[in-house]
Amino acid sequence: MLKHILTDRSLTVINKGRAHVMTSDHPSFNDAIDAVKIGDEEKVNRLFDIGAAIEDYSEENVEVKDGIVRYKGKPIHNVVVDKILGFMREGAPFEPMIRFLNKLMENPSRRATKELYSFLEHKNMPITPEGNFLAYKGVREDYTDHYGGTFDNSVGQSHEMPRNNVCDDKDVGCSEGFHAGSYDYASSFGSGHTMLVEVDPRDVVSIPSDCRYQKLRTCKYSVVAIATKVEDKEYTDAYVGDEQDLIPVGLADVPVAAVMNN
Repeated sequence: MLKHILTDRSLTVINKGRAHVMTSDHPSFNDAIDAVKIGDEEKVNRLFDIGAAIEDYSEENVEVKDGIVRYKGKPIHNVVVDKILGFMREGAPFEPMIRFLNKLMENPSRRATKELYSFLEHKNMPITPEGNFLAYKGVREDYTDHYGGTFDNSVGQSHEMPRNNVCDDKDVGCSEGFHAGSYDYASSFGSGHTMLVEVDPRDVVSIPSDCRYQKLRTCKYSVVAIATKVEDKEYTDAYVGDEQDLIPVGLADVPVAAVMNN
């Protein structure tokens, strides 16, 4: 076992006469403890080098310093943070994910914020350069909504309602609010069109548990394109440019920065 000192607040490893300290708010703290216990020196060295591999960066209320992501000075740990750190290590453009995180943390609903993490990760929703995300919406042949036929969902249209008019109970399936979701959900209505819509993370109110968590309710969205076909291959952690398969075929003009996947 490697020489080390472990407390509730930090892990200190002695390697080649030098002390390396990792605090408990570090994203790799638990992994480092496990690596020390089994004597995996290579992994320990790699984990303790995370700060050197990731440059300090800040934008609005999100700051990355010494390999730790903070929002308004408080360390945060979630799937979005993991994506940000992963992109930074790989030298990939990470700024859209920072913007997404800033917006997500501004969502007034803690539950909606938490639910949205899993929804985006498992449904492979693309993130735009501005930090919004893309989802799908099924509409009628005349581009109006399936429920009441009153909202025009032609490309370029935007719709908004007061947030407190949207149902925030995830256990209620069909209720008030604008609905969008995965491609499978949106294209399951059997007729009409499937539209690609852009949603600001701040505007998401709930992720209903029916339909296998494939849809969401929001108080605002914009229609950006008609989705005609989706590639069969799974999305990957790449960026639009060389990897046009990240977005629906025929929609290469829709700017996408990254994809949340598991």
